[in-house]
Amino acid sequence: MPVRGALAAPMTMSSELRERTESTQIPAVVEEYLQLVESDAPRACPEQHALAAYIRKVFQTEQLIVEEKRLEKYLSLEKYFPFQLYPWEKFLVALWLCTYKAPGLPRWKTLFCMVGRGAGKDGFIAYVSFCMVSPYNPVKAYDVDICANDEEQAMRPVKDAVEVLENPRLMDKLKRFYYHTKELIQGRENRGVVKGRTNNPKHRDGMRSGMIVFNEIHAYQNYDNIKVFRTGMGKKAEPREGGFTSNGDVSDGPLDDYLERGRRILFQGEEDKGFLPFICCLPNEEAVHDPENWTMANPSLQYSSTLRQEIEDEYLEWKERPEENGDFLNKRMGLRKGFKEIAVTDYGKIKATNAPLPDLTGWSCTIGIDFAELSDFASVNAHFRRGAERYDINRTWICERSKTLHRVKAPYRDWANMRVGGTLLAGAPIVTIVDDVSIHPRLLAEWIQEIGRVCNIKKIAMDNFRWTVVSDALRAIGFDAADKTRVKLIRPSDIMKTDPVVQECFDRGGFTWGNNPCLRWAVNNTKRVRRGRSEGTDTGNYYYAKIDAKARKTDPFMALVASMAVEDALGTGEPLELPKLGAITL
Repeated sequence: MPVRGALAAPMTMSSELRERTESTQIPAVVEEYLQLVESDAPRACPEQHALAAYIRKVFQTEQLIVEEKRLEKYLSLEKYFPFQLYPWEKFLVALWLCTYKAPGLPRWKTLFCMVGRGAGKDGFIAYVSFCMVSPYNPVKAYDVDICANDEEQAMRPVKDAVEVLENPRLMDKLKRFYYHTKELIQGRENRGVVKGRTNNPKHRDGMRSGMIVFNEIHAYQNYDNIKVFRTGMGKKAEPREGGFTSNGDVSDGPLDDYLERGRRILFQGEEDKGFLPFICCLPNEEAVHDPENWTMANPSLQYSSTLRQEIEDEYLEWKERPEENGDFLNKRMGLRKGFKEIAVTDYGKIKATNAPLPDLTGWSCTIGIDFAELSDFASVNAHFRRGAERYDINRTWICERSKTLHRVKAPYRDWANMRVGGTLLAGAPIVTIVDDVSIHPRLLAEWIQEIGRVCNIKKIAMDNFRWTVVSDALRAIGFDAADKTRVKLIRPSDIMKTDPVVQECFDRGGFTWGNNPCLRWAVNNTKRVRRGRSEGTDTGNYYYAKIDAKARKTDPFMALVASMAVEDALGTGEPLELPKLGAITL
């Protein structure tokens, strides 16, 4: 476990938490952190400033119970750890573990904590676990299950706590209160057990959790395992859930949901319902160039010169080779970026596409089609334009019998229950799961025909080498590659010409797609590759490629790109509606 501060002298542990002292005032450790944030000493991000204001409001408007005695006892355990708790950690201990809306009912049952890599998440989880199975927790047999996608993430906090118990200076004292092996810790008086849990079903048997901790939420593709872990709750009093993570590159997964919910609470006044959002991140990429801003993402940074030096070194590497060091912004600064390859765009710009579609009935559009194999994924995109604004309706078919579908971790079955928004084609699914050996071309043709009933289809575009597979179905609805005014078979050079337009639309917020997580997911699965760089004949042009050919599909996005490759057929698109000026008298 990394040393974060001096080791205090050990003191005798007492099990006397039968006497309670309660308060409705803001605890001193909470007030201390609130003042640090409010004074920007060090600099805090907008989310932390909003949280500080929110916590003050809650204490002013609600009748809360703070178990001061329990808080004092929990904080006294700090002396056994090879580090001192940071102000933000004491703040969370007080609110999450010791603040109640009624006796035995935690005010904040769920804590979501996103901080930059190196802030000390694992050490804090180890400390909290130590508290929960200590004699100071009056809820008996309060198990703490630390859950993660892989064994190392699940076991790291457990190992940190075991290291405390195996400290030669403390072993004789602590063994009176804790029993441990290399894989678990048990409080001798409380009888609660701390364990690491992974996705392996054998590691989830018999869970009776008092507290569940999800470590590195950014690695979760969907809620499947989270739901299973949660089934072990509800059998103990004072249930709690904690989610700890740095930012990551899994789009439209649980992490994005946690972030969006937290920001709605902090900035839009949504009722928190027991959800405490502790979010630390830079407000934008430009802020990274001022080192004084780095504490916005990592509230532990000012207390560790070693950590600061490490981040300074990584910053210089990122400036020189940003495409190879994308984790610097993701993990260290809390800013969503693409993969190590050059991403199509920042994820914030992808999320900005989630806006309501206007009524597109009667508009002209182009159609893009993309698939690698009809036994896998296939997508159709209807593309509309009005000046600089682009609007897209995207639909995808997924072959349920695909041999590689098990590798796709995205929640595609949930997407199949979502519908196209807006007025045009409202109620149509954005994803259709096909239970067949392949996706029949007729399904794509029928959807295009449906679009054609309410819109003027100017042109269809698709990959030159895929036309043969769908040609009969498209000819049946009036589109033949022999008529180049109606069908364009695009080549890689067409994609390279389209890329600058795609970039401009993302940069200027020109895309509107409605709520289509499948399309957003596909963009985030795509990398831009600079043509000729490896051969020493750099052209400055980009084409698109899959990050992972089996698990990360790009078909929905590539259908959009195909439809944009022929958007010149739309001209400048639908005319802008001019305001009515009334009669003009000369």
